[in-house]
Amino acid sequence: MEAFNADLHCHSTVSDGLLSPTDMVRRAHSNGVDLLALTDHDEIGGLEAAAAMAGELGMRFVNGVEISVSWGDDQTVHILGLGFDRQFTPLVQGLANVRGGRDSRARRIAAELDKVAIRGAYEGALKYVGNPALISRSHFARYIVELGHAKDVKGVFDWWLAKGKPGHVQHTWATMEDAVRWIHGAGGIAVVAHPGRYRLARAELARMLAMFKDLGGGGIEVVSGSNNEEHIRDHAHLARHHGFLASRGSDFHGPGESWIDLGRMPQLPDDLTPVWTKLH
Repeated sequence: MEAFNADLHCHSTVSDGLLSPTDMVRRAHSNGVDLLALTDHDEIGGLEAAAAMAGELGMRFVNGVEISVSWGDDQTVHILGLGFDRQFTPLVQGLANVRGGRDSRARRIAAELDKVAIRGAYEGALKYVGNPALISRSHFARYIVELGHAKDVKGVFDWWLAKGKPGHVQHTWATMEDAVRWIHGAGGIAVVAHPGRYRLARAELARMLAMFKDLGGGGIEVVSGSNNEEHIRDHAHLARHHGFLASRGSDFHGPGESWIDLGRMPQLPDDLTPVWTKLH
């Protein structure tokens, strides 16, 4: 029997992806995805169109979002919300508040880049933004690639935008408590996205996951587009240890810019409980 192909992490032009919500759904369907969640950063404006297209194609779809959360000393972690009511007022208002800080952060990033002779970065980044309220580091990265300072977006993050690099600025996002509360209040499941990408020592990651579970967090992304086999083994161990549901997502942003295409990730280890078995 063919394995169920769920992809519960991807981004459209509503945040920092390259495809519209409807084109994202069409691509997922053509790639054989059985269940899709669109998880734009701090924004749910693309869900209605994506759900409608999924319905036309006969593909299962659940509402998703990726919430930016501040943790510890200048560390940003991402919490996925899956299967929630997209009209739940506290979630809608909470996400609007999180988005409200993006423009000021972008202007501070541009000011830092200007100090290292990358001029006009704010205006340059805006060329790649669908919604100016959602300007992100990915939009800056595309502009820096355009200028020829790096060969690809990943290289920009490695050399210019990551913590300790010239374009990094500290910013306060939502709290972990708020993110989980919004998701739960809307009837969804909260999932830690790509745990292997955070610059956290093992003990600090364990502490963060324990707090997440204490708050009612339900899942962890065991398979992500940026994972290798070692990451998957480590994340599967974390899922077993904490009793988390296991999620699977490509973190697809667009052709030529992502680690892996929609639905093309490895399957979850057989002994884990997939998060989609608990989604309505």
